[in-house]
This record gives sequence, C-alpha cells and structure tokens, in this order.
Amino acid sequence: MKIAVIGAGAMGSIYASFLAQNKNEVLAIDLWEEHLNVIRKSGLRVSGFSGDKTVKNIKVSKDINDAKDYELFIIATKASGVGAVASKLSKIVSKNSIILTIQNGLGAGERIASFMPTDNILLGVAQGFGAAMVGPGHAHHNNMSMIRIGEMNGGMTSRLQTLVKTWCDAGFNAKAFDDIEQLIWEKFVCNVAWSGSCSIFRKTIGQVMESEEMFNIAKGCAIEAKKMGDIKKVNFTFNETINYITEFGKKLLNSKPSMLQDVEAKRLSEIDAINGMVVTLGNQYDIETPYNTAVTSIIKAQEAEY
Repeated sequence: MKIAVIGAGAMGSIYASFLAQNKNEVLAIDLWEEHLNVIRKSGLRVSGFSGDKTVKNIKVSKDINDAKDYELFIIATKASGVGAVASKLSKIVSKNSIILTIQNGLGAGERIASFMPTDNILLGVAQGFGAAMVGPGHAHHNNMSMIRIGEMNGGMTSRLQTLVKTWCDAGFNAKAFDDIEQLIWEKFVCNVAWSGSCSIFRKTIGQVMESEEMFNIAKGCAIEAKKMGDIKKVNFTFNETINYITEFGKKLLNSKPSMLQDVEAKRLSEIDAINGMVVTLGNQYDIETPYNTAVTSIIKAQEAEY
C-alpha cells in the first residue's frame, strides 16, 4: 500500500518506520528540514520499547502534493495542524482515498470534514503509547498498547478491517471498532488528566501520582472532562473516573505527555484540544470547569512568553 504519513514527529516517525518495514511504500511529510535530511541520508531510527532499528526505505518530502497518488493518508500532526493539512489534502485526494487521523484531544474529524466528505475519514486512537524525538532522524518509543481505528460515521466496514490488517501486519497491535467516538472520549479523559497536570508542574505521570496535591489537580481535570462526555451521552466503559485514570497512569509512570514535551521545548501545545476543550464545552453547557480553566490559563500564559 502507498501510505503518506503527514507529520513525522515522534508518533508519526514510529508509524512510518513500522509500516515501511512491511513492504508498504511510505512517504513521510514534514516541515522539519533537518529531520528529513537525516532520514533521506541515513534512514529513520526508532529505538526503545520496540527495539532499535534504522529503516532506510522511507521517502521524505515537505510538500503534500508529492503524495498525490497515494492510497492512505495518516495525519499525525498535532491537533492544531489538522485543519491546514486537510485543506491541502482536499485538493489531491480521490473518492477512494482513506484519511486516518490520530490525535490527542477532540475535534480532529470535524476539522477534516470541513474540507471533504466524512465518507473518506477514519479516526484512530493510540492507546498506551509513549514516544519522543531524540533528535533529527531518531525517535524513541517508550511504550505501545493498541492502535484503535474506526469509521468516523461508525459501523464496521471491509475497508476498516483491511486497514487494521495493514497495521497488524506491520507489527502494531491494532483493532477495529464500530464506535470509535467512545474510545476517543475515554482517551480524552486521560489526556485531560495527565497532559495538563504534568505540564504545569513539569513532572512525569508517576511524579504527579506521587504527590497528593498534584494528583488532585489531575483528578479534578478528569472529573470535569467525564462530566462533559456524560452530557454528550458518550457510552463510557467505566464509571469510576479516578480509578480509570489511575490504572492508565500506572502503565506510563515514567512518561512525559506530549504537551509537557512541547512546554519544555517552548513549542505551542495542544492545550486548546485537550484541557481547553473541556473549558469550551463547559461554556457551551453553562457548567463551571475550574480545574481545566486554571490549567489552560497557566499553559497559555507560559506560551505567550515564547
């Protein structure tokens, strides 16, 4: 399969590496020139949880138009970049193209749907993943649980099952779901809990859990997020929010959420799609969200100084 991975950061690099090792023709698209130059010259190295391999058959480009005749487009940018990518993609995709978007937070599918029919769109959830860039051409893989994929419009289709097989054949633990929105929301609750709290305190998930005061912030953020999902009638598989985020956190004690990595690197984060989204929904439903409001304000104040 001809696969274009748009956004070759830590997660995108791992997707590209695995998929390229299984006879897929992979094109990594990113604006980070130094990263692309290393991949072009020496290959893409992924180390850590999945071993230590350098893959040399990945094509690279800064231009989405170079993916004009590709079959699968994986959008692995941050949530804030999805709309701009979709706008460009809309000019080159066909009715048979598959667009799979995998982001933290909410709203990625809706942003893409502003530029093309939802029939083309599938949504993914990277569950229990941890990754970071070591440097140009080198991503570190901390953990991997499951890639969950579903049709944006719901239901089980043959193309969904074929796509999941492509991921499984490449070495991922992937599974098709007929209600991906539920899974997106369940991960969202965890993202809200850990991304915000780890970022404002600049601590790993485990360090936040060790501190009663810090953990209370994470808990408050998660409870507010779960309340928004309940209002939207999300079919959550859990009732006890604190137990859910605690079990999630125990699997990633040494991990730094991508938002924290952005804060440390003084890059703009996905705060609007994560903690900020809880605030937005709270305003929409006239419900106070003090924990997420405070976390969002702190992160935005820090970003204003970059």
